[in-house]
Amino acid sequence: MRILLIEDDAVLGAAVRDQVAADGHSVDWVMRLDAAADAMATAAFDLVLLDLMLPDGRGIAFLRKLRARGDVTPVIVLTALDQISDRIEGLNAGADDYLVKPFDLAELSARIGSVARRYAGNPNPIVTHGPLEVDLAARSIYRDGRPVTLTAREWALFEAFLSRPGQLLSKAQLEDKLYAFDSEIESNTIEVHVSRLRKKLGADVIETERGLGYRLGRG
Repeated sequence: MRILLIEDDAVLGAAVRDQVAADGHSVDWVMRLDAAADAMATAAFDLVLLDLMLPDGRGIAFLRKLRARGDVTPVIVLTALDQISDRIEGLNAGADDYLVKPFDLAELSARIGSVARRYAGNPNPIVTHGPLEVDLAARSIYRDGRPVTLTAREWALFEAFLSRPGQLLSKAQLEDKLYAFDSEIESNTIEVHVSRLRKKLGADVIETERGLGYRLGRG
């Protein structure tokens, strides 16, 4: 997934960014709400991690504006505000989950996975696709009972296909999933990674619609 982190604390922000990246997601990190608005206007994010007290305003107001314009991007609030009234306000404003600082980074990973699965319409972390058994929570894959290891970029792409079964994804949409990873995206990056996924997971795991994009195979 491509995740937008909105957090002005440099130490916590770096820790969250590193944790989320280690889980195989791409992360864009901003420290202000105006920068967050610019980011969301120019890129499609799968999930937002939102602090509530930012230098240029309150995250609650940002969240309300997001929902008011019909944006349904999942949002997990990360905040030091721990009163019940604060949690109620956050959830009523449209947050999907609410995590109080200080929090365990492993719990954050679990919450991200849980929210993502709910939005994908499959709260069960275990997905079976043909000979593949995928544990979305553990980020592990078995093919015919044997473990398969994917790189962070390969996982990001495969997860994009799994979350949208049957849907055609353009090359640009897939590149967007990899944008925040450190290395540059070359013109043939998607083709290379799709080829690697086919070698590891099966030749039919991803179908090509020439000139249009790719979709998850029938399994």
